[in-house]
Amino acid sequence: MFYEFVEYMRELNTVTAAARLALALIIGGIIGLERGKQGRAAGMRTHILVSIGSALTAMIGFYARDYLGITATDPMRIAAQVISGIGFLGVGTILIKGRFQITGLTTAAGLWATAAIGLALGAGFYEGALITFVFIVVTVTILHRLEYRITKRYNRFGIYMEIISDGYVREAVDTLSSLYHVSDIQVTPPRSGKTTNVGIEANVHITGKTRITPDEVARELERLDYVAFSLESL
Repeated sequence: MFYEFVEYMRELNTVTAAARLALALIIGGIIGLERGKQGRAAGMRTHILVSIGSALTAMIGFYARDYLGITATDPMRIAAQVISGIGFLGVGTILIKGRFQITGLTTAAGLWATAAIGLALGAGFYEGALITFVFIVVTVTILHRLEYRITKRYNRFGIYMEIISDGYVREAVDTLSSLYHVSDIQVTPPRSGKTTNVGIEANVHITGKTRITPDEVARELERLDYVAFSLESL
């Protein structure tokens, strides 16, 4: 009986189409609800629409083959465009606020994964869709907390310092390297506009339990005689 039911659900008819779209709504809604609770741009409704739309797109190919008699092309050819097309929607959720402030990547990846789930449901691949759904929920909830516990020990930010002469560039770079384990050091034009000054930008990496803020680093650097001023580089 169970085997017959599974085989029936893999067929495309009005009942199974409604079931696939309903599952797409539920799964997309649960994933989107978590994103919405985090205050992300793409919330429950967006994920639902992506999931339902992907499921319907997948079913269109099979409908055209089984009911319209169009057998010249692959029934998943239309659905394949969803994978690339969803990227345009994902880009809209990504915001670059600074060197280490890029938000929306997880939401964009969630939209892409939700679209893939919708395609699987539309094709009747219920097992893959449900297993992927479970893994996504685990990733955005449990693994999110684990990632935070691991990465909170690392402190990263950009720092800008302006020195009074290019003769101090080597000394300034050595100081940054020895005190703060910086990377991506760049000598830039001075932000103050003084032609004799030289700007230096770097990424600061501090590990361990000791937490230090960009303002504290800036104040420490400003104690040096050759530093005109220093501030966080966004």
